[in-house]
Amino acid sequence: MTTPAPTVAPGSFLTLHYRLAGPDGADLVNTFSDKPATLSLGSGELSPALESRLIGLSEGTRTTLQLDAGEAFGPRNPEMLQRVAMSLLRELGDPDETWNVGDVVQFPTPDGQGSFAGVVREVDAGGEWALFDFNHPLAGQPVTFEVLLIGVL
Repeated sequence: MTTPAPTVAPGSFLTLHYRLAGPDGADLVNTFSDKPATLSLGSGELSPALESRLIGLSEGTRTTLQLDAGEAFGPRNPEMLQRVAMSLLRELGDPDETWNVGDVVQFPTPDGQGSFAGVVREVDAGGEWALFDFNHPLAGQPVTFEVLLIGVL
């Protein structure tokens, strides 16, 4: 009598290979050619939508999941586009820094314990402000999630 393979449940500790690809099919993360990842479900390492797709899968499963636009990282939120004064950027960072469209800038959290990133979308011609997009880069985008579950605890 064989014991059934363990299945993924909320709070499971996983060893897995995974590949996350954006709408153009290009890999954003791919662990298949390197060491497998280890993570605990519910710890925030994967989006809740990705985690929910893993629930119920058995150890040893290899599958590819298609997540619809906005499902993996939420919809794009226009309120996450914010103008930031250049004076504040210089105060927080290097006063001689210049910012260009497409640059990713790290900002400290209000409590100073962490950081979050914003992408420069526009720079004021007068040099007074920059428009930042604080949405996740894949917000509102479809993604492909390929996974090989090596171990489930």
